[in-house]
Amino acid sequence: VGKDIVYFHALFWPAVLHGADFRKPSGVFTHGFVTVDGKKMSKRRGTFIMARTYLDHLSPEYLRYYYASRLGPGVDDVDLNLDDFVQRVNSDLVGKLVNIASRCAKLCGGKLGPNMDPTLTFDTADTESIAARLEGREYAKAITQIMAQADKVNAYIADRAPWKLAKEGGNEDAVKEICTTGLNWFRRLMIMLKPVLPQTAAKAEAFFGEDTPWTWQDANTPLLDCEINPYTPLMTRLEKKSVDALVSPPVAEAKTDNEISIDDFTKIDLRVARVTKASLVEGADKLLQLELDVGEHERTVFAGVRAAYNPKDLEGKLVVLVKNLKPRKMKFGVSEGMVLAAGPGGSEIFVVSPDSGAKPGMRVK
Repeated sequence: VGKDIVYFHALFWPAVLHGADFRKPSGVFTHGFVTVDGKKMSKRRGTFIMARTYLDHLSPEYLRYYYASRLGPGVDDVDLNLDDFVQRVNSDLVGKLVNIASRCAKLCGGKLGPNMDPTLTFDTADTESIAARLEGREYAKAITQIMAQADKVNAYIADRAPWKLAKEGGNEDAVKEICTTGLNWFRRLMIMLKPVLPQTAAKAEAFFGEDTPWTWQDANTPLLDCEINPYTPLMTRLEKKSVDALVSPPVAEAKTDNEISIDDFTKIDLRVARVTKASLVEGADKLLQLELDVGEHERTVFAGVRAAYNPKDLEGKLVVLVKNLKPRKMKFGVSEGMVLAAGPGGSEIFVVSPDSGAKPGMRVK
């Protein structure tokens, strides 16, 4: 309950229960107020956020983590500082936690090895300490302890540099051990964060191919010598514009005529294309590089669908290409068009695909 009504729940209500011969509460969990950027929520000030508005733009996992990283057992107010919110999510969840899995998964070859590096073993005292802090509602201290372990794992991976060993060749066993160690630590950290990040934990369970949901005790038992599923990004970086939209006043719909003529439509050259190859783009967490067969020639397009598709799942798929879109020069190469897709974004993107009878190069009319 909020701290401003604690006397009702800690004095009057227990008195009513006592008089009616019902059991009184064994405890009353009380919290402070939530402010936004240091101010009370106010529509006039632009600091009022509706839950529905938040969900229209961002995953609830981000906010659950941010609140957990700030909450303690007392009644202090919690400030949702939007700049700090972006920085903390991108730094902790994407830059530290998910980064462990993304660095190790692609080098593991779809299977965990039989051994972990003995220099980075599990300590049951850590899980017991974190469990005690969660039970005691010392959430911020628990998060700090978990992220300190994530720092240790990232430092281990950076020091061992398995990607360099893989390039040198002849180090398959060492690469496997390092990546198996990193992925087991990622699994351990996700188990401890499952109370805070249940949706992400469920995705991680699927990645490791585990049919039974994790329990707290699983954090102390490594997963060895078994197949794992192809890795897909579990989280993406927060964009400041998405966060700004939470408190931006609604923009009135412009009263303009959005209809176009048939002449306007025919300016757009839409063609059926087949994805001959799809691959990840190094240094871009949203893009996939698509090689397209457009009938008489091939084209390269960088499409922002990485969160929704495994590259192999796109190969052989028919798509619709905006052929006459001006090529865009990017640091990864030149994107020669645009592939049509629908959806709100993130992991909910659906590539538009023609019927199987269509052929590469056909014009969409």
